[in-house]
Amino acid sequence: MRTVDAAGLPIGDDHPPRIMGVLNVSTESPYDPSVYDDPAEAAAYVDEELVSEGADIVDVGLESANKRFEVLSAEQELERLDTAVETIEHVDGDAVFSIETRYSEVADTALSRGFDMVNDICGFADPEMPAVCAAHDAAVVKMASPPDLERPGAVERVDDIYDALSLNGFTDKTIVDPAFGGWSAEKTLADDRETFDRLREFRGYGHPMLVSINRKNFLKEIADRDTDEALPVSLAATSMAVERGAHVVRTHDVAKTRDAALIGHEFRRKRATESAIEELDVTTVREAKRHVARLGGKESDGGQSESVAEDAVARAYEVRGLDEDDRAALADAGVTVVGDDPAFVAGSARTLHAASTALSRQEGVLGALAGVWQTAGE
Repeated sequence: MRTVDAAGLPIGDDHPPRIMGVLNVSTESPYDPSVYDDPAEAAAYVDEELVSEGADIVDVGLESANKRFEVLSAEQELERLDTAVETIEHVDGDAVFSIETRYSEVADTALSRGFDMVNDICGFADPEMPAVCAAHDAAVVKMASPPDLERPGAVERVDDIYDALSLNGFTDKTIVDPAFGGWSAEKTLADDRETFDRLREFRGYGHPMLVSINRKNFLKEIADRDTDEALPVSLAATSMAVERGAHVVRTHDVAKTRDAALIGHEFRRKRATESAIEELDVTTVREAKRHVARLGGKESDGGQSESVAEDAVARAYEVRGLDEDDRAALADAGVTVVGDDPAFVAGSARTLHAASTALSRQEGVLGALAGVWQTAGE
């Protein structure tokens, strides 16, 4: 996992989770407490409600990305940029300032006028965006989006989100954002839940990851809360997201989100790192396949990459009721069995998949195991 330097702020596995607070200079934005069109008032909000509460990054939005509103042109965004620039010039506190845009022209101007990084909500749909950010040596958040500057965020299936993040490549300072929330009518709460469930997969890019899950509908649905009551579920999800590998959390609730992120960071899985060695965070075959592909595995290598990914994931079970014949059959299939009753049974995903085929016609415990192992590693 590379570390991204965002104007002197290191972002990556070896550093604390970074908190991105939100300021909107777009009067149509739905979250009133973060919306300002007066630079002095906006700067006071940044100092008092964001930086002093622990925000490392301040993300300034020029327009609402809500699907109910028309998309602004680059020219219209540039008309609002003066307010954003004047705001950051008035801020006393120390923070990295990010401009939220989809246009390379706006990003170029903002970076030339004092902004430090870019939050590209269209994921390099503007093909000039990577070159602009690289020319300024600026970090850039790349949000999963279809290649459409007119309407971001219509990506639904998680596999499509992964492919969307690959659009037009990456810069050396790219941070990936798998994109949660109601960016489009097509995206469902189930899609967001699956994205969160598979969050570790996005570490497979080798780039730091940002999540924006604050008070999102897919979390509110679980606890049956409205937006005003949704902070606790957001904080729980924040800890889980950081534990699963997120490096930046975008939020309107800075202080409380920071605390939740630090808990997730403290109790995250400890990965071994030693000079040229980095232990990968792999719990499923899909996660392993992402890393194998990134590190040179090919889809046309006769299945070798698939086998390597399945060997990288193991599963263990406590199993009751195995007799001697059952144990012998499992041993013949390469499955490890230790202990009496219950027994400890384990193997790689590849071994267990193969065993499920060999044991598929068995009855009793072996038949049950065969059914369970058909999806081992997922």
